[in-house]
Amino acid sequence: MLFTPPLQRATLITRYKRFLADVVTPEGEQLTLHCPNTGAMTGCATPGDTVWYSTSSNPKRKYAHTWELSETQENHWICINTQRANGVVREALAAGRVPELSGYTRLQGEIKYGSENSRIDLLLQAENRPDCYIEVKSVTLLHQGGGYFPDAVTLRGQKHLRELQQVASTGRRAVLFFAVLHSGITMVSPARHIDPHYANLLAEVQNQGVEVICYGAQLSPAGIDLMNPIPLIGIPKT
Repeated sequence: MLFTPPLQRATLITRYKRFLADVVTPEGEQLTLHCPNTGAMTGCATPGDTVWYSTSSNPKRKYAHTWELSETQENHWICINTQRANGVVREALAAGRVPELSGYTRLQGEIKYGSENSRIDLLLQAENRPDCYIEVKSVTLLHQGGGYFPDAVTLRGQKHLRELQQVASTGRRAVLFFAVLHSGITMVSPARHIDPHYANLLAEVQNQGVEVICYGAQLSPAGIDLMNPIPLIGIPKT
């Protein structure tokens, strides 16, 4: 996934009111960016980090600039814009870079499904194969080399697990896809210390047929490419 037009660089002053961040450009201009991330962003929004932002040509937007990436003072790259995860995974699937999900001929997004009024991120289909429902989650919480999800209690994420379990119970494929969009993360675990109910539910649905796939990515101001599988640990079998 390429950033077009190219991203611009600034230095983070502070993130506030959840969806806003103030930065200063190399020329000394202070800007307010839209921050498209509902999570806690622990370790992803340290004042002094380098911010890479995009600019919209839409004159109706209150904030024309969007925070896309962080380049931390520890030299890690992080995708702040969680909306990018679906597109990155979708491009990787279309290019055949995820062998676990190969062999399908049709790829759709944002399809209504489930008893709790959800929309699946990605749906793969092919003749003579069960449909494959994929829920994509962006992983950016780093601690001692490990990545954790979620970074805050997520009732929405819990709902998605229940919906995937229902899909699996009907014989269709149900996949939770962790897109690891932090260059320092080498493995992924459920964040039991943050949302124990989510961690317990993840173990339960995995034992009931929900597949969990984790892939890392190469991140730069030029773009984001899904690259390699990353191990999932810390989910006990019941």
